[in-house]
Parts: sequence; structure tokens; C-alpha cells
Amino acid sequence: MLEYDKKLADDVVVFSMRGNLDALSAPALKKEIDTLLAERRIHVVFDLGKLELIDSSGVGAIVSLFKRVRTLQGDVKIARLAGQPAEIFKLLRLDRAFDIFESVEEAVERFHT
Repeated sequence: MLEYDKKLADDVVVFSMRGNLDALSAPALKKEIDTLLAERRIHVVFDLGKLELIDSSGVGAIVSLFKRVRTLQGDVKIARLAGQPAEIFKLLRLDRAFDIFESVEEAVERFHT
């Protein structure tokens, strides 16, 4: 099960996730992503510090958002990546595609530099 909080830090949307981002929960996240894009919110930070598990559906949702906001001159940053999600990001070499930060504050700040 996935739980998340969505908050706005200046013009950056921060998703703090807990639980599992998998085939069951990814469709709900994709709906949130569609809403963000409709609102032209193209600066996103995923706080994955409390995410326990991610599967291919979860990775697909994040990568899809990344591609879509990039076409709109936006970006997606990852904060507090650890555990199984970190292993998956390394295995898929996503740690090379995404900017990954130790803290949410660092990730948000990077949008303003």
C-alpha cells in the first residue's frame, strides 16, 4: 500500500511517499501526475526516504513524469533514496538519469540555483 503527502514548496511539488509503489498503487500516482501537468507544475521532488518497495510499474510512473516534464522545460529530482528503491535505481542505472539528493531541502533548493 502506498501513502503519500503532496505539498508545495515555492513552485516545487514535493511528494513524500511511504509504503510500496507498485502495480496496485502506480495508477493512482499517475492520476496525480496528470493533474500536476494539467496545472503546469513541472518542478517535482520525490521524497523516497520512507518508500519500502518499488517495482517496474512504480519506476515507470516516475520515469514517465520525468520525460513529460522535461519536454515542458521542467525536472524531477529524487530525495532520500535508500533501501530496495535505491538498489532498483542503481540496477536500472536511473541514478545516472536523475539528480539524487540526501535531503528534500537540497533537492528543492537545486531548482532555485
